[in-house]
Amino acid sequence: MQSYVVEALDDVTLDISEPDGLLAGYDLMSPYVWTDDKGCHLLVRVLPNPLKPGDPTGVIYQGTSKDHLRFVMDQKPAIEPGPEDDDAAGVEDPTVVIAENHHLLVYYTGVHGDPMQGCLMVARGEDLRSLKKERVALKAPPGEGNIKEATVAQGSDGRWRLFYEYAKDHASRIGLAVGPTPDGPWEIADDPFIIREDSWDNWHLSTGPIVALPGRDPVMFYNGATVDARWRIGWITFDANFEKVTARGLEPLIVPPPPEHRNATDIAFAASCLVEDEAVQLYFSAEDRLLRRATVRLLASA
Repeated sequence: MQSYVVEALDDVTLDISEPDGLLAGYDLMSPYVWTDDKGCHLLVRVLPNPLKPGDPTGVIYQGTSKDHLRFVMDQKPAIEPGPEDDDAAGVEDPTVVIAENHHLLVYYTGVHGDPMQGCLMVARGEDLRSLKKERVALKAPPGEGNIKEATVAQGSDGRWRLFYEYAKDHASRIGLAVGPTPDGPWEIADDPFIIREDSWDNWHLSTGPIVALPGRDPVMFYNGATVDARWRIGWITFDANFEKVTARGLEPLIVPPPPEHRNATDIAFAASCLVEDEAVQLYFSAEDRLLRRATVRLLASA
């Protein structure tokens, strides 16, 4: 049996060079952090606060860090809305996969201009400064909507899994697709797990990052909420091929602290993970505007 405990919480800050310069006064969401031989990198969704009519629902910026907490941000966005209709109203929720030849494959949510409809899109490049939009990877079938929030993982059979959030019956759910490579083509499979009617995740579900440590079942730090959208971060584990659930936490792992502002949203939302010294560094957003990192220790119990 696996269990998890939060050992520490840290602020994640962005170096904007000037107090009133780049990103000052903006909300920050979906911090995707990863490392490679060039260092530690961040993609983050940025949007104005307050959001005015005609403003994009998100623009994706990039940054780098030496300590995994303070990121120096590029002045130019990594991914901007448009010009095609599929992401004309905003770009959100970046997820990075290292593809062949060490190229970056970036899944992101494209928000359609009319109506407000989300789909999963793909950009590719040798690095963050050379990203080129390629295609729509997954779009909602009739009766569903707002496909977003990609998480990509490889099963023990060698095939890849694409977990994603989708909208159905006025609620968010987690869907699953399977493909031969990390960029598909994708075939829709059964939902990997469902809501729990008498728990903190009884209405909404959304994907979070997956970690697979040696000797342990893969764990997803997922997002769940009640009908009034009070989002918390929980955990769920799968077998090595993501075919069945092996354990699921009864209580949330992360609950947001009391909001600093009376009009703030009551939300904690997981986005990405690093693994350092057998601890998981879980990056998440709070209040839909602040960036945090939780140090999570995976404990084995009898």
